[in-house]
Amino acid sequence: MRRMWFALVAAAALAGPALGQEKKDDRFEKAFFDPQLVLQRSRDIGLTAQQRQTILDAVKKAQIDLVPLQLEMAEPALEMVELIEETRVDEAAALAKADKMLRIENEVKKAQMSLLIRIKNVLTKEQQDRLRAIRDGGRREDDAGGLESPNQEN
Repeated sequence: MRRMWFALVAAAALAGPALGQEKKDDRFEKAFFDPQLVLQRSRDIGLTAQQRQTILDAVKKAQIDLVPLQLEMAEPALEMVELIEETRVDEAAALAKADKMLRIENEVKKAQMSLLIRIKNVLTKEQQDRLRAIRDGGRREDDAGGLESPNQEN
C-alpha cells in the first residue's frame, strides 16, 4: 500500500512539470469557484435550497466519476515508478505509461471542469460577484483590468 501511495505521488509529480504542464492561468482560476467556498458561503451569497441541492448533486456525481479514474491511474503510475527506478530506463515503455496516465489525467480534468461549469451555471451574476468579493478578500477589478481595494482612493 505504501508503494502504491508513492506511485500516485510520483505520478502526480511527473504529470505536471516533467511533462511540460504550465502554471495555471489566473483568469481561469478567477472564472470559476471552489465548490467548498460556494457551499461554505451559501448564506452570504443567498444560495437557495434548490441551488444548494443542485451543487451537492453535481459534487456527488463528480466524486462518483473521479474515484474510478483515480484508481485506474494507480496501476500505470506504479508501473511507471518501477520503470524509472531501473538503472537504464526503457524510454518507449516509460513514455507509453506516461501516455496512459495523461489520457486518464485528461479525463479527470474534464470531470473537474464539468463540475466547475455546472456550479457556475447554477449561480446568478450577483452570487458570482459576491463570491468573487469574498474570494478576493474584498478587492474588485477596476476598469483597466487591475485589482483595487474598495478603500483605495483614486
